Amino acid sequence: MSDVAREVRNAGIVASISDKTVWRWLHEDAIRPWQHRCWIFPRDPDLKTKAGRIIDLYEGHWEGEPLGDNDFVLSTDEKTSIQARRRIHSSLPPAPHEAMRIEHEYERMGAWAYLAAWDVRRAKIYGRCERKTGILPFGRLMKQVMDQEPYRSARRVFWIMDNGSSHRGQACVNRLKKRWPTVVPVHTPVHASWLNQIEVYFSILQRKALTPNDFASLEALAERLHGFARYYEQIAKPFQWEFTRKDLDDLIVRIDRARAPLEPVTIAA
Repeated sequence: MSDVAREVRNAGIVASISDKTVWRWLHEDAIRPWQHRCWIFPRDPDLKTKAGRIIDLYEGHWEGEPLGDNDFVLSTDEKTSIQARRRIHSSLPPAPHEAMRIEHEYERMGAWAYLAAWDVRRAKIYGRCERKTGILPFGRLMKQVMDQEPYRSARRVFWIMDNGSSHRGQACVNRLKKRWPTVVPVHTPVHASWLNQIEVYFSILQRKALTPNDFASLEALAERLHGFARYYEQIAKPFQWEFTRKDLDDLIVRIDRARAPLEPVTIAA
């Protein structure tokens, strides 16, 4: 607080002020100038159109028509560079009134890229470990899913995906449609991964299966990833998606307001 108080005095806002007074003012107004949060400003010019299509799919519609029983919606992405960290000293289990203890130092045992797809309406998870991401690894995930029922015989299989290099743009659409004619790729707007439900699963996976990171080998890490998926499917239900088109309209209004140039401020002499 002493730095803030000093700046207030130097700026001539007050002649004298104590550190405690500054702290009290900030505390009462719930202002934390020492904290910050990074964010990405949505700037896709087609945000409303692209996001609206995904919201409609989550609500069971496509282009104004309800989805049929033989239509499926999958949300997919890659969780990159999941390291296997073998701790220099074995972890100590929790005890009464004492948390688990994890050695700070570790040996890197390699890393997986975890590619996964979440069936939005059936609450099913499909995943695989690859050494790296790319068009070919993503194609192997697609094949893993599309070669099995009910997707193999489906009327349409909507794949919601971001704009990563493994599945970007019209080239991706053409490539996937040529191999699987029933696949309908649906790209999220740029910088809008929060619209992709697989990210919800990835956050659950991170909290419940990958933290703390203490794996003796890549094989142990792979077994944890696949084992958690098998466990989660037994209790999983479709995510209750609450972000609607109205919420999207409200968001766009706030974005437009933030884009507007600031009005000049006149300071009295």
